[in-house]
Amino acid sequence: MTRMRAFWRGTLALYSVPALVLYAGILGYGAFAREVGLTLGQALALPIFLQALPAQVVLADHAARGASLAAAALAVSLTAVRFLPMTVVIMPWLRGHGGPRWHELLVVHFVAVTVWIEGLRRLPTAPAEVRLVYYLGMGAGVLAGTLASTALGYLAAGAVPSWMAAALLFTMPLTFLLAMIETARSRADYFAIVAGVLFAPPAYIWMPGFDLLVTGLVGGTIAWAFGRWRRS
Repeated sequence: MTRMRAFWRGTLALYSVPALVLYAGILGYGAFAREVGLTLGQALALPIFLQALPAQVVLADHAARGASLAAAALAVSLTAVRFLPMTVVIMPWLRGHGGPRWHELLVVHFVAVTVWIEGLRRLPTAPAEVRLVYYLGMGAGVLAGTLASTALGYLAAGAVPSWMAAALLFTMPLTFLLAMIETARSRADYFAIVAGVLFAPPAYIWMPGFDLLVTGLVGGTIAWAFGRWRRS
C-alpha cells in the first residue's frame, strides 16, 4: 500500500458510525457558537486548533462570559489532561514510518476520542510503514467533517424556528451523555453519570461559571466513594 493510498483510506473514517455521532454533536456546537456570539470564522477556527469538542465548548463559553485568557487556558487545559495517557497508548502504533520525528508530533494534534478509538481499531491491521499517514488521513477526514458540521449547525441555528434551534443546541450535551453511557463499564461509571445529571442543575444555579467543573468533581468523587464501598 502506498502512502497516498493509505492517507485516502484513512479519510474513510469520516463515514464511520462514531464519527457520524460526533458530527451530530458538532451541529449543536455550531448552534452554540452562534448563540454565544462567535462569528462563523471564529467557530470554524476552534476545531482546527482544538480537536476535542469539550475544549471547543469550554473555550467558546469562556469567551462569551468575558473570562480572562488565563482562566480560559486553565479550563481548556483541564479538559485536555486525558489526552496525555491516550497519546502514550497510541504512539507505539505510529512509529516505524521511517520519517523524521516531527511527523509524529504533527499527527499527535489529532489525538481526540473519536480518531483515537478508530485508530486503535484500524492501525493494527495496517502495514507499519503507512500507519502514520493512515492516522493522519483519519484526522484530516474527521476534521473536514467537523468543519462542515460546525458551519451547518451555525447557519441552521439562524435559519430555523427557535424551538428547532433549541433542539439543535441540545444535541451537543445529548451526544456527550450517550457517549458516556456507551463507554460505561461498571456500576460506578453509571453512578457517576446519574450523580452528574442530578447535581448539574443546582450547580448551575449556585455556582454559574464553575458548574461543569464542580459537577464533575462532585459526581466523580461520589462515584469513586461508591466504588470503594462496594469493593470493601
